[in-house]
Amino acid sequence: MTGEPFIHLAGVTKIYRRGRSEHPAISDATFDVMAGELVSLVGPSGCGKSTLLKILAGLHRHDGGELRIGTGAHSFDPARDVGMVFQAPLLLKWRRILENVLLPAEILGLPMAAARERARDLLALVGLTGNEDKYPYELSGGMQQRAAIARALVHDPKLVLMDEPFGALDALTREKMNLELLRIWKEAGKTIVFVTHGISEAVFLGTRVVVLTAGPARMADNFRIELPYPRTLDIKTHERFGEYTRRVYKLLGME
Repeated sequence: MTGEPFIHLAGVTKIYRRGRSEHPAISDATFDVMAGELVSLVGPSGCGKSTLLKILAGLHRHDGGELRIGTGAHSFDPARDVGMVFQAPLLLKWRRILENVLLPAEILGLPMAAARERARDLLALVGLTGNEDKYPYELSGGMQQRAAIARALVHDPKLVLMDEPFGALDALTREKMNLELLRIWKEAGKTIVFVTHGISEAVFLGTRVVVLTAGPARMADNFRIELPYPRTLDIKTHERFGEYTRRVYKLLGME
């Protein structure tokens, strides 16, 4: 991809202050994300990945460096243009699935007739047609997370941030959700930043992988994944896939 990056970070830092104490969370984050990319952020637990995601979402301010989201032709408003998916689906147990998906549209005051139609289309996109009137407890963990993805897309955001969204799922469901995410990403055409501590997952999903070292987060590497789409699980047996995963293992001192 060429042209102006959709997300640009250069030397971004973040320090948490408690009284007179300072606790660096991010020491140097420098990378670009092009529009339409699915970029994986991978690193050990506690290295600052989630903090960086909150900065991108506009929930935290950064303390130093340069951060720009959007392009000259397209402004960016985090309150309107970000969709977020967390490790837990965080569905409201007293609301039916369709009503859960509609929540961002309600908060933003969007026209509800159009939003309801879009919500139904998104539930079809994530494979939940027929589940619109069910409550969260009636769905499996994987199905609940699909609903959470639909909710993150309902207000048509420019950027989707995913914070270890499949970390709580069993291994088989997680593999299935990886395949589903790639399909949804291709069909929805969104820019996605995906945080994970799973090295294989990062390589399998990403157009590019950003490797962060132990906190405070510092970018150790940033490289493209030259593997074709659509990706299937057998790609994990290919030599090139193994080369990418070993590269990350080495950067994290695990080889």
